[in-house]
Formats: sequence, C-alpha cells, structure tokens
Amino acid sequence: LSVINEDPCGKYRMEEYMFGPGRALTGKWAGGKIGVGFVILHLPKSLIPFYIMYSSAVTKNWSTFDGIMATKPGILTDWPWTPLGNFKYIVIAPWAVHSTYRFVTDDPVDLGYSLVLPFLLFRILHNQVWISLSRYYTTKGKRRILDKGIDFNQVDRETNWDDQILFNGLLFYIGIMLLPQAKQLPLWRTDGVLMAAMLHAGPVEFLYYWLHKALHHHFLYSRYHSHHHSSIVTEPITSVIHPFAEHIAYFILFAIPLLTTLLTRTASIASFAGYVIYIDFMNNMGHCNFELVPKRLFHLFPPLKFLCYTPSFHSLHHTQFRTNYSLFMPLYDYIYGTMDETSDTLYEKSLERGEDRVDVVHLTHLTTPESIYHLRIGLASFASYPFSYRWFMRLLWPFTSLSMLFTLFYASLFVSERNSFEKLNLQSWIIPRYNLQYLLKWRKDAINNMIEKAILEANKKGVKVLSLGLMNQGEELNRNGEVYIHKHPEMKVRVVDGSRLTAAVVINSLPKSTTKIVMTGNLTKVAYTIASALCQRGVEVVLTLLPEEYEKLRSLVPQECRDRLVLLTSETLASNKVWLMGEGTTREEQEMATKGTLFIPFSQFPLKQLRRDCIYHTPPALIIPKSLVNIHSCENWLPRKAMSATRVAGILHALEGWEMHECGTSNILLSDLDQVWEACLTHGFQPLLLPHHFQYP
Repeated sequence: LSVINEDPCGKYRMEEYMFGPGRALTGKWAGGKIGVGFVILHLPKSLIPFYIMYSSAVTKNWSTFDGIMATKPGILTDWPWTPLGNFKYIVIAPWAVHSTYRFVTDDPVDLGYSLVLPFLLFRILHNQVWISLSRYYTTKGKRRILDKGIDFNQVDRETNWDDQILFNGLLFYIGIMLLPQAKQLPLWRTDGVLMAAMLHAGPVEFLYYWLHKALHHHFLYSRYHSHHHSSIVTEPITSVIHPFAEHIAYFILFAIPLLTTLLTRTASIASFAGYVIYIDFMNNMGHCNFELVPKRLFHLFPPLKFLCYTPSFHSLHHTQFRTNYSLFMPLYDYIYGTMDETSDTLYEKSLERGEDRVDVVHLTHLTTPESIYHLRIGLASFASYPFSYRWFMRLLWPFTSLSMLFTLFYASLFVSERNSFEKLNLQSWIIPRYNLQYLLKWRKDAINNMIEKAILEANKKGVKVLSLGLMNQGEELNRNGEVYIHKHPEMKVRVVDGSRLTAAVVINSLPKSTTKIVMTGNLTKVAYTIASALCQRGVEVVLTLLPEEYEKLRSLVPQECRDRLVLLTSETLASNKVWLMGEGTTREEQEMATKGTLFIPFSQFPLKQLRRDCIYHTPPALIIPKSLVNIHSCENWLPRKAMSATRVAGILHALEGWEMHECGTSNILLSDLDQVWEACLTHGFQPLLLPHHFQYP
C-alpha cells in the first residue's frame, strides 16, 4: 500500500506498506481532509511512484481502510468471551461475588481484593467521562486536531472497549488468589510508587517502543495492528481497540512494574491503582483528538517535552503511521529519529484553533430522563442505535437522578453534534428540558426564554438558519416560532419550523394508488397542510373529529375541494387502509383500524405500537446523502443515517438560500410543498422505505 499524504501542517509525504505480490487489502476508501491512497497489487516497487503520479497525483482526501478487522487476522484475534455477546460480564461474576463475600466475612479484610470490583467500575466511568468530554470539545471545534468525522463502522468496531477492563479484572483477581505477596497490601508505600514510576519510564517505555515498531512490520500489522489503525480519527476509547493477542503483550509489559514491586515487597494499593489509572488517563488523552496540554507547562519545565506526549503528537502517528511510536514519553522517538518533524507545528496550530463557524443549527431538547444517555456525548454505542428503553438503564438510576436534578438548575443549552454537508457546517444544540416540562403551562415562559436565547446566540454567531425540533415549535408554546420573529424583526438568522417538508414527506410516503386516507390526532399546522394538499390532489380525507373541529378544517380548505373532507363512518372505516396519525391519537382509534392498515405519523414523535397486525411507519424523516458526514449517532428513535424532516428543512433552507422565515401559523400552499420536495431530492435526501413485506392496498 502506497499513500501520499498531506499532513495537518501542509507537508506532503509518501508512506509505503508492501504486502507482497498478490496479497490484497480489502476495505473501502473514506473521504476527508488529509492524504490519498492507492492499493497496488502485482507491481514492482520501482513502478509505484509512476503509477501514483499517473493515477491522479495528490488530492486532499484521507486514505484509510474503514471497518475492517485486519487484513489477515492472526491467532488470538477475538476475545475468549466474544461469543457471549452482552453476557460477557458473567465471566467475572463469580469473582465479584466471592470478593464481596470475603469483604463481609473476613477479619481482617483484604482491602486490595475487595476493591478490585469498585476499581473496575471506576475505570469504566473514567473512560466514559473521556468519551463525553472528547465528543463535546471536538463538536465545538476549539483546539480540535483533525476535522474528518467518524462513522457507524468505527463506533461498531470500538464498541468492545470494556473488554480490556474485564481482562485486567480477571488477571487481578487471579493474581491476588495465587500470589502470596499480593495479599493484604498496604494502602501506600512511597518506595513502591517511585519504583513503579522508574520502571515505567525505563524498561516499559523502551520495550513498548520496539514492540510498537514490530507491530508495524507488514506481517504483524496485517494480522493484528491494522485493526487499531482502522481509526484514523481517534476517540479516547480507540486507545484500547486491539486484538486480544496485542492486549496480552501489553499486559505483560505493564506487569513489569507491578510484579517487581510485588516481588520486592514494596507494592501497595496506591501503586497498583495509580499506575493503571495513569495508563488509562494517558491513553485517553492521547486519542481524544483535541489539544489540552497547555504550552506553559513546557515553558516551565522544558524536559517535560521528552516525558509526556500530547494528543497532537500521537494523532500524527495515526495519520503518518511511521512516526511517533512512543507510548507516553516521546524520548525514544527523539533518540531513534522517528519523531515527526511537524509535531511542534501541529501542537501549536491545534492550541490556537478557535470554535467552528456554524451555518445551520438544529435546536432540539431531551425527551425523557433516560434520553441523556442517547445523546452523541452520552453512551457512544447506545447512541448509535434508535432510542429504546434498555434494562441496564435501571442500574444507572443514580446518574439519571443526578442529571434530572442538574436540569432543574441548569438553564443553558449545549452543543451535542456537528456534521458537514456540501459547504455547510451543521450543529445540533440541546435544551436541557424534557417532554413533560414542555407540557406544563407554568414552565412555558422559562422554556420560551431558553429558545429565544438560543436564537439570539445563533444570530450572534452568524448562523444562517436555525430549525426548531420536537416541541420547540409548538403552536401553544410560541405559535410555531412566530413569537421570536415579531419580537426580533432585525435578526439575520432565519427560523424554520419544518412544516413544509414534514407535510411533503408524509404526503410522499403514501402509496401511489391511494385515493382515501383516514386522519386522526390533534389539528396542527402540519395536519391542516396535509389535509388541504391531499384534497387538492383528489384524495378523500376521512376525519375522526368533533363537528366544530371538522368545520374549522373545512374553512381552511379551498372551496372546490371541501367535498373531499368527510367524517368517519362505519362504511368509510372498512375501505381505508392508510391512516395518518398525529399527537392525541387514542388507543380506541388505533383499534378501529382494520387488519393490515398502514399507520403513518405526521408528528415528530413515534406512535405507540399497539397493533401487531398493522404496519407502523417512522415519524417524518429522510435518508441522508453519503456526502453528509460525521453521522455516527441516531436521532432519537430514527434508524441509522436517517434525519428528521424538521432538521433537514433547516439544511435545505440554507442550501437553497431562501431568505424568508419558515414559521408561524400562516397557510402553506401546494406549490410550497412541491418546491421543498424537489429541493430535497435534488440534494440527495431520500424517503424512508417501508418494510418489504407490506403490500400497498
């Protein structure tokens, strides 16, 4: 594999990985901002530079193999408990039970043995804090090192980051049981702490450097280490994503200080726990993709440059592959001449980097107390799937309670996600309030103030368009956003409620042969628009409304189409297989539908699925084009790579350069729906498909 790279500091270089004749590297190229690569098979090495020049020279695109395990996986690639899936924790359960039993019954208590389980839980929490911090700061852009986003393949590949914690826990338990020196350790011994530090700086760092270089030899790289380097843009947990065999080698290295202090009787609980925490901290920091080591530390103590790496230093190893091999101390790269010459430049550029320019903001909010875990800055793997309540959330009730308490007093929004599409920079902002709070009348003013503050903040930052998601655009709350337009007529940011696109998505989700539909739920702006548009297109709209609501809707429909609005009767019920449902739809209304009915929601919230003999469509949403990047979490309950219609509406508004606000209670014309739907398809957004087994009536 030969790759020409333009590094983050603007210098070009060629990296070569020769895998031998006929040996293929499988995978796909990912787009981004640094480097271009070519897979070259059956070519003499002397011809490679000419082939590269002929193929298209240098372009500014990343080259990486995405989502692959290894080009030729070696032995001990998988973890022993991989077949157990989510039940893998059962392997440590007997030890956890035994240590708890010993803690209760033993006198004196072996504190080291009893603290293994709490220590493992602390390590999980420590890693999760780093994940959340990294995702938050890389979203804002300040001090971010690499711009390229990640995708679902990387999240899936790195979902087993806790395996190494499980592995270490088993070894700690077994070691304490088998080694007499490991029993009844004191809390602290200064000589043991100093010995562990010196052994790490000497033998561990030295041996790791050469082990790491060996792992970059094509034999070991193709079988093991390429799995780690599949992630060019790293997250904190990327640091521990290695095949099982690599973790065995790493543990042997890191065991040198631990076993030495045990054998010399200088070990302590503090030296063991402190050393492991140090490794976790440095690993997470080196892969966090934002620079956080202040320059003044190196000014106050210049030798620190050789003793402590920075996130930008290690980032170059993931982009250049053959430089910056050191574990945590760059000293050995300086000694052996493998330090990347752009390390200092990238470090300084990363420190000086400010927050991103933002073109489009989607303003949404939390839905339930548990939805805090489903945010991109929450649990990475959980957020990569559509939101649903999971059993483990019950175990997280202390954190859930703390987050609920926090939202009571925290009145500032926060950034959750960043994406890019064509020339636009996109962000999602979160208002820390739940659905229930939006329904409380006494919370109305406070929530409106938060939305208004977000709009003014976006206007101050030069944002072009702000879209209102979920309940931020309620008619009773703010007249679909119209309140803010009247209050601040001078602002340049355009406010979009997404009603046009939402209605267009619902209408275009109908089977082409549809001539009749049933509409239930609250009469909203979207409901009026859909009913009016369908009547104008010759579709009969059957309503489950009270007489006064029915008359109100009739008055909003063109006179020549009003005869297509009818109330539900037993006769019309049997002949309708397509129902459009909004908020306020009751259980009784769902049960009225005949078997095989297609339920399509026109609100932003999913329907409660009460019928197994009917088909439930997703809320109005669209499949995103491939050029919309850095998507690696699901938007609430929507499937992967789907985006709500209100969110897409803001993007289209900016792409098309529409100057008007799209909010308020004014009527939407049929031509408006055609315009926004055409723009949607032009820019590559596609409607969500129904399950393949559904037969249109």
